Order: sequence, then structure tokens, then C-alpha cells
Amino acid sequence: MAAAKPSLGRLLPGSSILFLCDMQEKFRHVAYFPQIVSVAARMLKVARLLEVPTVLTEQYPQGLGPTVPELGAEGLRPLAKTCFSMVPVARQELDARPQLRSVLLCGIEAQVCILNTALDLMDRGLQVHVVVDACSSRSQVDRLVALARMRQSGAFLSTSEGLILQLVGDAAHPQFKEIQKIIKEPAPDSGLLGLFQGQNPLLR
Repeated sequence: MAAAKPSLGRLLPGSSILFLCDMQEKFRHVAYFPQIVSVAARMLKVARLLEVPTVLTEQYPQGLGPTVPELGAEGLRPLAKTCFSMVPVARQELDARPQLRSVLLCGIEAQVCILNTALDLMDRGLQVHVVVDACSSRSQVDRLVALARMRQSGAFLSTSEGLILQLVGDAAHPQFKEIQKIIKEPAPDSGLLGLFQGQNPLLR
């Protein structure tokens, strides 16, 4: 009997969805918050160009405020939640898309809502792509261990540019020139080199 083929984590716009988690006013103290939001905004622009659906959540917005304007999420209806996972409030969106295979996950905080969302999505049989330069935590130890934990559980860790170009797939794509403008400047530094450099045992 042939061994089961491992999941390669390939992405196609028609079977993907973008999740934007809790990038709100009261979380501006999270490490690298401006950079994280900037990268998530890139992902949202690309999702709109490629017609990838998007889910936006806000954690207890009455106390933690609205989504920050620099995300550029105008036109999206935020789903309010108290649960430390996006999945309960996004269930209707997920159930409405039987063709869905992949979720691109951005936001905060890595060790709480990002981790629990990733686990809940994988429980549903979906592939999770954590956009590492669009996720952070107040503590960089929490961020590092959360990334390692998600990887241990089967999530894919990728950069925004890697995921964007995987979604586009071909320089002949009709939206490629517009997307090229978005990624022309490298994504801002969000402290990842410090997490990944050297022989970090958590990310081997």
C-alpha cells in the first residue's frame, strides 16, 4: 500500500480565505503592531484583487475598540467575539464554502486567538497558513513558542510575499502587475530575524 501523500500546502485563490484577527485600537501596545498591520493590509489588498473572501474579527470591541483604520478594512463587516478563536463566529462563512481548503491567518495575539483559531481550523480539516510577518504578541517569547506550537500541530509558516506569489501563481496573471506594485517594497521588519536566527530548537 502506497504511503499517504503529505500535504504540501499549495494555495489557490478559489479554495482560500483570509482571516484577519483582532487588530484593534487597544492592542497598539503589541510588539511590532504597526508592521503587523501594514503586512496584513497588503494581504487584504491582494485578497481583494484575487477575489479571495475575507473574515475580520474584533475581540470584545466595546472594551478594546474598533479595528484600526490603517488596516484598510472598510467595507468588511467585523464579527464581534469574546471567544479566543475566530472559528465560532466565522462558522457560517466557513460552512457556506464547501470548496474551501486553505486559510491564511493574520493578526494578534499569536499565543491566544491566532493559536486557537489555527487549531480549530485544522480540526475542521482545513490547511492553515500562518502569515508570520503579520502575527505578533506582546511578548516575543509567546510569539516564538506559539509559532512553534502551530507548526508542531500541522500549520504552515510562511511570509506574506511567499503566500501572495503562491496565490498569483504566474507572472501572466491578469492582476500580477497590480500585485507587483503592492510587494515592490519589502515587507517591514517585524523582528522575525531575531526569532529565527541561529539554531533555534523550537523551529527546527
